Amino acid sequence: MKLTIATLPGDGIGPEVIAEAVKVIQTVAVRFNHEVVINEYAIGGCAFDEYGAPLPQATIDGCLSSDAVLLGAVGAPKYDKNPRGLKPEDGLLGLRKALQVFANLRPIVVYDELIDASPLKADIVRGCDLLIVRELLGGLYFSTPRGFEGEGDRQRAFNTMSYSVAEIERIAHVAFKAAEKRRGLVASVDKANVLETSQLWRQTVDRVAQNYPHIKLEHILVDNCAMQLVREPRRFDVALTENMFGDILSDEAAVIAGSIGMLASASLGGTVGLYEPIHGSAPDIAGQGKANPLATIASVALMFRYSWQLEDEAAAIENAIKSVLASGLRTADLDSINAISTGMMGDAVCKAIASSELF
Repeated sequence: MKLTIATLPGDGIGPEVIAEAVKVIQTVAVRFNHEVVINEYAIGGCAFDEYGAPLPQATIDGCLSSDAVLLGAVGAPKYDKNPRGLKPEDGLLGLRKALQVFANLRPIVVYDELIDASPLKADIVRGCDLLIVRELLGGLYFSTPRGFEGEGDRQRAFNTMSYSVAEIERIAHVAFKAAEKRRGLVASVDKANVLETSQLWRQTVDRVAQNYPHIKLEHILVDNCAMQLVREPRRFDVALTENMFGDILSDEAAVIAGSIGMLASASLGGTVGLYEPIHGSAPDIAGQGKANPLATIASVALMFRYSWQLEDEAAAIENAIKSVLASGLRTADLDSINAISTGMMGDAVCKAIASSELF
């Protein structure tokens, strides 16, 4: 196959982890006889510095003309005072909207080799395998009205949490279909005891669930879900949630896996999928070779699986990640004493893909 990929390295450690992911893509292409075309575009703070905007039109056009998009990370303290619309994060939100990717899939998998890296007890996290399905284009992040009004001590800020039935239905279907391929459990996360949006969310999810009588549905309040994620994470299979709740809960779930540097994501729903690690730009370690590229590399596996339905290629990457972890290799987030560099970890994954028996 000919695979056209847009890479958006972004800020901080973004260029470092994307560089390792590109090496993995090229290794997979050689092993499975694919032709790969990779084009790089600017996003975030670096795009603002060069083009005066965190999401230039050329980046949008390049992404929409690709088969898939691989993003690093955006953001840095130097841009914190930029006005709304010119912050690096505005580039990310704008990209999601331009691609119309409304469903964010965040798998949380605990590797046996990393059980000790989690701050939670081994008997709590061992065998944990859950999927967070997060609605990505609604809620507080996108709904209007929003803004500031007044001045001085009378100034106030406001955001609107808003969801339509159609928005809830389409993300609910994604969660139920994902559960069909897993353990058949959906936990729908809301705050229905307080929020009208959550009450509509719960009613709509209940109605969608009637199309999936073989799937077990439970409703769980977001505060209870946050507690249960660290108390009994194995009870979850697919967690369905709105935008902001999903953002917070998936970062909390990172402790289950041992490091946020291990967690990949796929954003789907439009014609072009967006793949990225869930970690940020980590400007404090940028350029030092300390970043963990495995989340970005795992995002590449999701790319092969969801954008091209190339399951063998996805499995090859995931098996390679397991192999390097089993061999004892760790980046600084997992082992500060015996850590290898970002590049060495990427090389190890490539070597495992190229040399191991995968089938």
